[in-house]
Amino acid sequence: MTFRIMASRHSAFYSPLLCAIQFLREGGDEATYRVLGAGQRSYALLRDGEVDIVQSAVSSNWNPRERGVEPLPVHFAQINQRDGFFLTTRQASPAFEWRQLEGRMLLADHGQQPLAMLKYAVRHNGANWDKIEVVDAGSPERMAAAFREGRGDYLHQQAPITAGEVVVAVGSCVPPVAFSSLCCARGYQKTRPYRHFLEVYERARGWVQTALPEEVAAREASFFEGVPSERLIDAVRRYQLLGCWGGDVEIPRDLYEQSLNVFQEARAIAWRHRYDEVVG
Repeated sequence: MTFRIMASRHSAFYSPLLCAIQFLREGGDEATYRVLGAGQRSYALLRDGEVDIVQSAVSSNWNPRERGVEPLPVHFAQINQRDGFFLTTRQASPAFEWRQLEGRMLLADHGQQPLAMLKYAVRHNGANWDKIEVVDAGSPERMAAAFREGRGDYLHQQAPITAGEVVVAVGSCVPPVAFSSLCCARGYQKTRPYRHFLEVYERARGWVQTALPEEVAAREASFFEGVPSERLIDAVRRYQLLGCWGGDVEIPRDLYEQSLNVFQEARAIAWRHRYDEVVG
């Protein structure tokens, strides 16, 4: 079978999907993988039949739905149930407190979901968002480069960590949420390839929960050319310890509702979107 898979972001945070792709290939299936390009919209690519499965988030449906966009993808499996971003600084700080961000420059990822989650974490851990100099330095690569060049006091990034020393995992300071998921066109769910993919993905996701970080990193190393193995191993270990890949494949309704809570507090959605409109 052939699978055309796309990711909205590329990170070891999505190891369940990356390992599922490797499982498919090892089983004799053809699975292509690419990352969403600038200006591309996953819902349009799925609608037009250009890809089969996309790594995204339930929240990616909400604003298009508010604009009247149809059809939208159906989200059918969770990848992560915790935020996968970290704050780093130039020197290790074992006694980090969120209020230390006040009066400092933070290079923050301005993707809609990462930023909404970061605001939520700041406010619910006793810090004042308005007292932080929050800077949009562009793509994750440009953010890391700017930080290495001396800009900013803190950097907000996914793993593998490419700049600075980790002081806190955002996901450890906020409740579990429906953070990232897999989606497809609703018609694709009726196909044999969909059922085959879901079986393989469920096996891969279960495996990454308990496999040694070294084994997971080795399995997905081809997706991270130029990344030192120890850095990739560290990323996998961090995500396992956070419990990002916990739970079953199904997207839990309570975690979906918690994501809505976060977005409502950030005033990033106009209304609460029903679970069955997005998840299936």
